[in-house]
Amino acid sequence: MPIAVAIVEDNPDMRLGTAFILRTSRVCTVVGEYSAAEELLEAFDKIRPEVILMDIGLPGISGIQAIDILKRDHPRLEIVVLSVFEDDENVFRALCAGASGYIAKPAMPQQLIEAVEQAFGGGTPMSPHIARKVLTMFKQFAPPPKADYNLTPRELEILDLLVRGEDSASVAEKLFISPFTIRAHTRNIYEKLHVHSRSQVVAKALKEGVIRLR
Repeated sequence: MPIAVAIVEDNPDMRLGTAFILRTSRVCTVVGEYSAAEELLEAFDKIRPEVILMDIGLPGISGIQAIDILKRDHPRLEIVVLSVFEDDENVFRALCAGASGYIAKPAMPQQLIEAVEQAFGGGTPMSPHIARKVLTMFKQFAPPPKADYNLTPRELEILDLLVRGEDSASVAEKLFISPFTIRAHTRNIYEKLHVHSRSQVVAKALKEGVIRLR
C-alpha cells in the first residue's frame, strides 16, 4: 500500500510542487495539503497520515511546536522537517521535539520520495550537510569519556559515597569496614586522582566522569 503523506507548507508553490512530486511516485499517496499546522491538527483524525513533511517557519503554531504536539499524541508518527532553516538551533530543537529527519529546501524530487520511504521504514533521512551538523552537535553535547585512574572496585565504592556527601564514618558503616581502612583507601584515591582534598576529589570525579550521579 502507498504511504499516506501529509504536507504542511505555507508557500503555495512549494506545497503544490511537493504534492505533485509525491503523487507521481508509486510509493506515496498525498492525504492532505495544509498551509498551517492548525489545519493539519484539526484534520489529523480524518486523514491519518503515516508520514508528514513539515515546514518550520509557519504562521501561527510553528512547525517545531506542531511536531511536539503530534509526537505526544501519536508517538509512532513519522515527521520529516522540510525547511530553509539550517541553523544549529532549529535543527537541534526539531530533532529534540521528535522529528524523524531534516531535509533542507529546495530538495530534489528523488530526495523527497526517498525521505518519505526512509522515515516510514524507521530511518532518519537528512541532507548531507545537516547530517554533518548533527554529528558536530553530538560531539559538543556528548558526555566526556569516563576517565580511568585504575581505581579498584572498593575504591570506586568509597569514592561514589564520598561524592554523594557521606563522611568517612558513614562510609565505613555502610561498607562494613573500619575507619582506618577507609582512610587508607581514601589516601590511595587522592594519590591516583592527583588531588589533595575532598572538595578536589569530588569535583574531579564528577567533571571527568569517574563517578556519574543518577
